[in-house]
Amino acid sequence: MLDMKNSMKRITLLYVIFLIMTAPAMAGELNLSVAASLKEVINELTASYIAKHPATVFVKNFGSSGTLAGQIENGAPADLFIAANTEWMEYLKKKNLVDGSSEKTFAFNSLVFAGTTKKHVSSMNDLPVLEKIAIGSPKSVPAGEYAMAAITKADIATKLEGKLVMAKDVRECLMYAEIGEVDGAFVYRTDALQAQKAKLLFVVPQKLYPRVVYPMALTVKAAQNSEAKTFEAYLQGAEAKSVLRKYGFLLK
Repeated sequence: MLDMKNSMKRITLLYVIFLIMTAPAMAGELNLSVAASLKEVINELTASYIAKHPATVFVKNFGSSGTLAGQIENGAPADLFIAANTEWMEYLKKKNLVDGSSEKTFAFNSLVFAGTTKKHVSSMNDLPVLEKIAIGSPKSVPAGEYAMAAITKADIATKLEGKLVMAKDVRECLMYAEIGEVDGAFVYRTDALQAQKAKLLFVVPQKLYPRVVYPMALTVKAAQNSEAKTFEAYLQGAEAKSVLRKYGFLLK
């Protein structure tokens, strides 16, 4: 009976030691909700960060900015939110779900049209000759919202009726273009640079749509988290800027 009590004490002690040893790793877990177009950048930067801060564990969630904002609003765990436009960041700020004082501009991008079509397409005015065009759903995908603004301002919306194929995010747009499911797609320049089959057919004139900006901010819950604040500061540093440039993002 005495041996059993001693064994139980040892098991309890080992369990307490285990909890103490694992506490730093648990405390260092950061949940990131990031626009899909930043996937490669964030994967590279988190890997580099972990090399210097091995106790940090990242849980990454990539998707359209609107979808991510909705998930955060519904209680999904998130410490840092990086959107592909200011609209969804403002939405969460009004809901008091992100800390406005922590908001910073992470990067900029530009909108292009890419595809595998053999038809001559070198400007917005050439798009009506195509049969299918992929575009992110404007209600939740900033790239789609930018694209619709450009289509409307170029006065070709009626000519493209029935031709637009909606996608869940900008990466799905690129995939449709890559596999030939559509003639072309509105994507970011950084996405087009990574395409294997689709070619960049033209750059959408900046005068046709608002500038693509990526704001980032800590959630209200993470605003007092020192690890989250340290990582956000890292994303503003020289190494992050170098990686952004490598993937074609603009810094100003």
